[in-house]
Amino acid sequence: MSQAFQPFDLERIMSDWEQVVEYNLSESGAHPMKLKELLAYDPDLMDHMLETELGYGWANGSPQLREAIAQYYPGATSDNVLVTIGCIEANYITYQTLLQPGDEVAIQVPNYLQGWGIAQNLGATRKTFSLDPDRRWALNIDEMNAAVTDQTKLITLCNPNNPTGQILTEVEMDAVLQAVEHSGAYLLADEIYAGAERETDDVTSTFYGRHDRVISAGSMSKSYGLPGLRVGWLVGPTDLISQLWTRHEYLTLSTAILSNHHLAPLALRPDVREQIFARTRRYIRNGWTNYEPWLKENEDILGLVSPQASAISLVRYNLNMDSVTLVNRLIREKSVLIGPGDYFGVPNHIRISYGLPPDYLNPGLERIADFLRQVAAEEGSSTAAGA
Repeated sequence: MSQAFQPFDLERIMSDWEQVVEYNLSESGAHPMKLKELLAYDPDLMDHMLETELGYGWANGSPQLREAIAQYYPGATSDNVLVTIGCIEANYITYQTLLQPGDEVAIQVPNYLQGWGIAQNLGATRKTFSLDPDRRWALNIDEMNAAVTDQTKLITLCNPNNPTGQILTEVEMDAVLQAVEHSGAYLLADEIYAGAERETDDVTSTFYGRHDRVISAGSMSKSYGLPGLRVGWLVGPTDLISQLWTRHEYLTLSTAILSNHHLAPLALRPDVREQIFARTRRYIRNGWTNYEPWLKENEDILGLVSPQASAISLVRYNLNMDSVTLVNRLIREKSVLIGPGDYFGVPNHIRISYGLPPDYLNPGLERIADFLRQVAAEEGSSTAAGA
């Protein structure tokens, strides 16, 4: 008997509410760029776009775009690149290509758990390995080595991590690669937060080029602040890229031609990319200056390991309410959306975005704090009544 279809709970709650609430603090990227901001880097591009026929573009990504992506991955050429509709398609077709019913996949937790649902829907066997909250979200190497066996076909992780914002150390990366070597599995490294570092201007190192069974996934959505382009990619061995391409043709065929041929190649131009990353880091760092004092004001309820990268944070709370109930009440009572920790594999946590303009971020945070104190008061009253 086949297992029941598992919906993507995180994306479902966001799809239902992100356009409805007054304050959406669930977004996982920096504040999006406007089209005019991007076009300012090449004022003549608009004229070329206006002359573009709105037909199909290159199914696997235009040569210009694939070359622009490949330059950031050691040893890669355009033949190592497949362009997809966001990183969400990149992840999906990788699972679909590499896993058959009964195959084992080892999934990092906490994580953007798209792969958790895909694996179940494909009939694969899921194992997890964790980042340890008691060691500032360090990789639990022993747990990873226990989860990865000679039956494992795929190891998946996100670095920098969603939702914690932590970056793997070189020692941890080496341990992951040793697990790849010993198991014969492929590694899918979701690296879409590289470039969104909070504490440094150095772009997080890619796994690509360190082993011949590494697949790196990227996107314009997070560090670039360009989710509306709907451009993602996979970089991997050419024979596997060919297999992934055949799945891509069934699913989406090609990205929008204006993104594929014009806008994404512009954003990936080295001088433009550097300035876009600088913009993203300004949003993250400016947001942090507002966010950190708010956390300290509410440290009797909230605790956080400071994220090293990304515009998001995984916050622990010391209330008895589960995170899904908490978030749904927050939506209905305060019109604020955040991410339930249970949807990332971590109970009693919530994911909050802080890489936002202060006139939007601060009122949203105030509503969250008001709600958390209301719940704390309710729980205190309930305890007193039961005494």
